Amino acid sequence: MDSIDLKLIEDCKNGDRRAQEELYRRYKAMLFGVCLRYAGSREEAEDFLQDGFVKIYKNLYQYRPVGSLSAWMRKVVINVALQHLRRKRHLFSEVEIDTLADQYEVEDQLFSSFRAKALMKMIQQLPDGYRTVFNLYVIEGYSHKEIADQLGINEATSKSQLSRAKSTLRKLIEKVV
Repeated sequence: MDSIDLKLIEDCKNGDRRAQEELYRRYKAMLFGVCLRYAGSREEAEDFLQDGFVKIYKNLYQYRPVGSLSAWMRKVVINVALQHLRRKRHLFSEVEIDTLADQYEVEDQLFSSFRAKALMKMIQQLPDGYRTVFNLYVIEGYSHKEIADQLGINEATSKSQLSRAKSTLRKLIEKVV
């Protein structure tokens, strides 16, 4: 971590408004991109970002300069998004994974050929449960067990949500292609 970030963190901890504005300016674009992946709309992503920065400022004292500041902030924002989505828990349907056929397997090449912006818009169209599990599994790299623990669902539900998300994305992509 560079000395500028360390100074910025110290100033933010001391309540310096200019330092808080600078921290926001430096990291808002990266963190907004994270929020967009979990949100169903730009407005919801803006809410996640705002709540995320409130939590960042409030908990900055917990940050230890061992890892990168951006990684820590990213984790805070993801947790804020997940908290919002947990409140909408009913959106996660309980389905046994064994009841789903493997017909929903999606070719990775199909996803990788799309531009990030177009794919982001498609991901935002997914229902909250599908979108959340898709992001946590595919983008963040969490296991189904970790996802289940974080969201308070069972692993089978996580797997079925991912399968359905991929299937829905495939259909959206095929409409465009």
